[in-house]
Amino acid sequence: MTIWVNEQIDPSGMIHACIACCNESQAQDCHESFEDNLNDKQKAAGWVAQLRIVDSWDDVPVNALKLD
Repeated sequence: MTIWVNEQIDPSGMIHACIACCNESQAQDCHESFEDNLNDKQKAAGWVAQLRIVDSWDDVPVNALKLD
């Protein structure tokens, strides 16, 4: 199983938003939205939108919105 995990992460490494799903197209759309929602000040400060792949729901952060 492939699970796509989108995260918005602040400079200290804290995850502020996280959405996980099994649909690649949906995950790409979400990632673009996460990127677009970071303003220039946040990006300059080190905020990032990250898209990663995991193999198990056990590897998804607990606070994630999980879309199946």
